[in-house]
Amino acid sequence: MVKYFNKSFLINFFLILTIFSIDRFSKIYVINFHEKNYGLDLYNSKFLNISLIWNEGIAFGLLSFSDKFFYHILTFFIGVVILIILLMLNNSEGMKKYSLLLILGGALGNFYDRIFFEAVPDFIDFHVENFHWFIFNVSDIFITVGVVLMILLEMFLGRSKFQNDKN
Repeated sequence: MVKYFNKSFLINFFLILTIFSIDRFSKIYVINFHEKNYGLDLYNSKFLNISLIWNEGIAFGLLSFSDKFFYHILTFFIGVVILIILLMLNNSEGMKKYSLLLILGGALGNFYDRIFFEAVPDFIDFHVENFHWFIFNVSDIFITVGVVLMILLEMFLGRSKFQNDKN
């Protein structure tokens, strides 16, 4: 049991806790502002709005269901994916491990909201004139950075591993 609570575990745990905390504080701030100001947007500019919406689907509002049964199935599936990421962390090291930690920290932030609010608060809205990108939150940023990092690692390190194995 003691071997699991080593320096590496504490660093990993602190990183996940930091990501989760940054996400929670940002969401709490936006939700409280929204409630105190009767639904007014927190910030509006030419390219960025901070405006609260509640997302019942997954990333970017995909798979939104009005039926709670499907919502709970989706939430259960997300919980299973989080467990798989935890298992993958045991076999990962280096930058691959950190990319998984970014994904896990963000996923836990959104999973928390799915459990306690039955929706995920999204509020970052980038736009150019009338073209709006999907509205997202801080957890989504960490998940996206982790996934992009994982893809880059697989593209560049995966290829070099394959080439080394051929020789």
